[in-house]
Amino acid sequence: MRNAILCFVPVLTLCFASSQLKAESSSTEPEPELRKEAMNIVKIFSDTLKPKLKEAIQSGGIEHAIKVCSVEAPKIAYDLSAQTGWSIKRVSLKPRNTNNARPDTFERNILTKFDLHQAKSDSSTLLQYSEIVNNKYRYMKAQAVEGICLNCHGSSISADAKKTLNQYYPEDLATGYALGDIRGAFSLVKEL
Repeated sequence: MRNAILCFVPVLTLCFASSQLKAESSSTEPEPELRKEAMNIVKIFSDTLKPKLKEAIQSGGIEHAIKVCSVEAPKIAYDLSAQTGWSIKRVSLKPRNTNNARPDTFERNILTKFDLHQAKSDSSTLLQYSEIVNNKYRYMKAQAVEGICLNCHGSSISADAKKTLNQYYPEDLATGYALGDIRGAFSLVKEL
């Protein structure tokens, strides 16, 4: 692999070439315009989902937010994919929705690198990665666990929340996280 970019983003994007990351095919340095477009799509996704989850928590508690997330997150990804021409999904090494959040080999490798970096870091940096593989631009941005996430992704989940998780996600693996852990990533792909 040549010129893959791994970015650690505290406030500004700081990128450096990484010879440790391996791809399954040759690559070239990702285009800054594509990275900017991907970052904007992730922001739209987050800015659309988070208010819906907060409203669901306020109106019906964590259990209602789990139900809303099970419907809204895939819908937002589908709608944004249709609007932008990008393939958009969220993936995790411990997926909640095993039907559409399992990482492929590329995503698994990057998620592992994100986890390793976060474990060595003493700060809550944001991680992103981009690379061109097989004439596709691939972009990933890590999702770190925030305080509110612990209600249904943490180690101490209420019995009612566990029951609701089992109802909507019977094969759920996305629990046991601590504040700041990487629980997954946005994964975007654009055909070139």
